[in-house]
Amino acid sequence: MTDHPSPSSADLAARMLAAYNSGDIATVLALGEPIADADDADETALLLLGTAQQSSLRLDDALATFQRLVRRHPETPEYWNNLSVVARQTGDLAMAEQALLQAVELAPHEAQIHYNLGLLYAQQQRWLQARQAMLNAVQLVPAFIDARLQAAYACHVCGDNNGEEDMLAGAVDWPPQPAEQALLMATMLSTQGDQATAFQILDQAVLPKGPDAQIMEWRIVALRAAIYERSNQIERAQTELAQLPLNTLEALSKASPSLLSAAWQAHAAMAARVGELDDAAGLYERMLGLVDQPESRANAAFGLAGARSKQGRHREAWQAAEIAHAAQWEIARDIVPELTAEGSQPLSMASHRVSHLEHDRWTTLSAPRSHESPVFVVGFPRSGTTLLEQMLDSHPDFRSMDERGFVYELIGRMQLAGQSYPEDLAGLIQQDTDQLRGIYAGLVNKVIPDLGGQRLVDKNPLNMLCLPMIARLFPEARIILCLRHPCDVLLSCYMLPFRSPPFMILCSSLQRLAEGYVQAFEQWQQHVEVFAPQVLEWRYESVVNDFDGQVARLAQFLDVTDASPMTRFAEHARHKRFISTPSYAQVTEGVHRKALGRWQNYREHFDSVLPVLRPWMDRLGYAE
Repeated sequence: MTDHPSPSSADLAARMLAAYNSGDIATVLALGEPIADADDADETALLLLGTAQQSSLRLDDALATFQRLVRRHPETPEYWNNLSVVARQTGDLAMAEQALLQAVELAPHEAQIHYNLGLLYAQQQRWLQARQAMLNAVQLVPAFIDARLQAAYACHVCGDNNGEEDMLAGAVDWPPQPAEQALLMATMLSTQGDQATAFQILDQAVLPKGPDAQIMEWRIVALRAAIYERSNQIERAQTELAQLPLNTLEALSKASPSLLSAAWQAHAAMAARVGELDDAAGLYERMLGLVDQPESRANAAFGLAGARSKQGRHREAWQAAEIAHAAQWEIARDIVPELTAEGSQPLSMASHRVSHLEHDRWTTLSAPRSHESPVFVVGFPRSGTTLLEQMLDSHPDFRSMDERGFVYELIGRMQLAGQSYPEDLAGLIQQDTDQLRGIYAGLVNKVIPDLGGQRLVDKNPLNMLCLPMIARLFPEARIILCLRHPCDVLLSCYMLPFRSPPFMILCSSLQRLAEGYVQAFEQWQQHVEVFAPQVLEWRYESVVNDFDGQVARLAQFLDVTDASPMTRFAEHARHKRFISTPSYAQVTEGVHRKALGRWQNYREHFDSVLPVLRPWMDRLGYAE
């Protein structure tokens, strides 16, 4: 092999480069192919040839050319990166991954290589690895917008809400995005409750050329309608849907199944909201026949389960829920495979316990008084926490921040600092607790910068598993434990979608749900005995049967003199615009009896889990 290319080789490379720069790919190929197998072929000529072959979709030839390049120059990361791109295009994902890992090893500070690795992992549905690769790219180049967007989506899929928000921070100032990316961004931003930025992104979306522009415009209209419905702006949603006549769009089903699916989803959700349940169910069933992605199937099946349940067609509702959980299992299996094993613990925090003896070793530290502390609303999900949150938020003395995982974030910060939770709570000094409260305040300030003198309401049901952290930082905080018949709780969890992969696993069967419920309350009860916090038990059934009396009781617990604003919570919720939990629609309807004893309609499915639940049903005062 010649170490130094001859002048003619250098001249050939120059001619190929000139042709490439002028867009004359045919000339690049004609000049380069005669030297493709030559041992002394110029390096630049080979690179241009491989690139031209790739752009001409002669992928096997391009693959061979880049393989030759990496054999000759294994120290050059760009060639490994090029090889990986072509390998992905040919479908050889194993080769693509191997090439990219080699490129990362050679150039660990090259953001584009980490980004390409993230795209590869996303293509393979390996979302945890995709998330990390994209975050690595962003860490290297914070202004890398494409990487931020893809990192946000990987965080979204993995249930990393904080990571998703961090990646989309400042998105309002990003340049207009191609329409496909704009749809993705707007979907995530609206899920976070930032509808204003979501609509701005959609308004500025760069549409494709040609007939695809109209299809993309309709997809944007469908998303706008969905966002309006999701934020309880029903009239605006209906106005958007008027631009999406189904008979017109169905003729385009072959051209754009994604458009038809989005339109059906938006129309079905609106039909369910206004009580047109036959229409809603029919659309959801048609979606199930059209879509094949697990997330889309889950959304359609959960929608169908809800519609059939409201119709009293309980067998069909249960069957639809089973389809939904099968789809969610596919999603979660790729993200948290360890939790799919028999005997796994989706509620990992439930295993963390503090005994009386361990608590006795806690040093006494200064902490905020009750009125200076957040009001924590906790309970197993679907126990009425959103209803209570909206009641409190409707009072001028209180301010909720929707559902946030800030207490969990503090636990994560401890662990990142090398401390064990909850064991090392005992060794915290005043500076440590002040710092953790400062972190918590900073997180809250990002969501509610104008909190002022209002009392913060931190509603996160599974904060019930974090009582040691709450007791350490806010020992005088008022805590409200929401209770509801355990069987109604489990049924509601089973019939509704959750974004968290561990919670998808937990809700995949009544057996897992029952075991998780018992684990959560066993830990809660132990910690209540250890820490003796100020707790009010807020029972959903009592609220339904004696609303005014329970509101007065709540006001007394929170030292509120005028409780009347809390009675108008439904009107407040209708104007709230965004409520993140699945009960965003129900909470606008006020208090009613429809959800009481609903589990009895599915009694045969509960026979196997009643023995698991019965001890806690008895303890909490609930009958079968």
